[in-house]
Amino acid sequence: VMWCFSQVKGAIDEDVAEADIISTVEFNYSGELLATGDKGGRVVIFQHEQESKNRPHLRGEYNVYSTFQSHEPEFDYLKSLEIEEKINKIRWLPQQNAAHFLLSTNDKTIKLWKISERDKRAEGYNLKDEDGRLRDPFRITSLRVPVLMPMDLMVEASPRRIFANAHTYHINSISVNSDHETYLSADDLRINLWHLEITDRSFNIVDIKPANMEELTEVITAAECHPHQCNVFVYSSSKGTIRLCDMRAAALCDRHSKFFEEPEDPSSRSFFSEIISSISDVKFSHSGRYMMTRDYLSVKVWDLNMENRPVETYQVHEYLRSKLCSLYENDCIFDKFECCWNGSDSAIMTGSYNNFFRMFDRNTRRDITLEASRESSKPRATLKPRKVSTGGKRKKDEISVDSLDFNKKILHTAWHPKDNVIAVAATNNLYIFQDKIN
Repeated sequence: VMWCFSQVKGAIDEDVAEADIISTVEFNYSGELLATGDKGGRVVIFQHEQESKNRPHLRGEYNVYSTFQSHEPEFDYLKSLEIEEKINKIRWLPQQNAAHFLLSTNDKTIKLWKISERDKRAEGYNLKDEDGRLRDPFRITSLRVPVLMPMDLMVEASPRRIFANAHTYHINSISVNSDHETYLSADDLRINLWHLEITDRSFNIVDIKPANMEELTEVITAAECHPHQCNVFVYSSSKGTIRLCDMRAAALCDRHSKFFEEPEDPSSRSFFSEIISSISDVKFSHSGRYMMTRDYLSVKVWDLNMENRPVETYQVHEYLRSKLCSLYENDCIFDKFECCWNGSDSAIMTGSYNNFFRMFDRNTRRDITLEASRESSKPRATLKPRKVSTGGKRKKDEISVDSLDFNKKILHTAWHPKDNVIAVAATNNLYIFQDKIN
């Protein structure tokens, strides 16, 4: 077994309410905090508990640190459209002081949240009593200096900035720039650049909207800033192409600097070719040398210096190629799977159906399929590799393609930036797995 992960935490709930379905998962830069967003507009932050000498085998669990309502449902009266509260993306800002900051977005509005701790409160005011009532000025005969008294730890989440009214279409991506002052937000047809301090103005840096909407052939599916060069960003399209842009070249980056596309094999062309080639996620490696893209059936790793084809291609669930017709009929073919790198860029992870998720080792080219479910993973138990049989005689431990549950899907995963700890969202359950200690 290439990776041996044991379950640290799995929040389990049988009756899934729509609002409880997890829609995004993100570790902060240190990995100390893990944020999840759900369809009900809530953000739940988990904190890594320090390892205790009494229970060294725990190696630090993640426990709930803060929960707050980030977005509420709204209604656009001009367009007669409901704007749902679902959190599409969460991105952490690098920590500059004791407080933590994160950006969260729904379809239309991005918010900057400050998460801070309070363990002291001021007492001994002059103008009000301890219960908060104002005192009669005539009763004040001496001047008191308020003092800070210890209190139970409180974690407060407060919205510091609200970035609204800049997107006509649904926001699918936000990405914090490496200058830590700006970030970009992308919807189906446009990408905007924001300054974190300025809420009433953003710069449109990509606009692919045609003059006549009937001529629309592709949409933007994901966008991300380069991890080290603040002038470089990429965005992917529903046609399976990726464009790399340099903001130094022009204020409006409609003309890309690099264009990444793999030529299509004419022999494998089918009715579904265009749908399954649509890119659902793009992620730069931590080194900034590579980027990874996820389409419906595969994960591709591209070298930024080579545009004509990816340097690595990993099949996620090739056994579904024969099932595309039924996946089209039940709309699963439009599912948007995300992908992520490990801290050293040596391994990648992405989700699949039946609560399976896949991991690929880039050095050995070995891969593994694991399952995030209460049946297969008791706390502290080692995950067993799963295999799918594609016809013929099925072995004892294998699962038939026809018995896969397409309602159980892992779209969102995250990998700790330093350690072998992963977070996997399976519908309304969050599983956290860690490297098994021998």
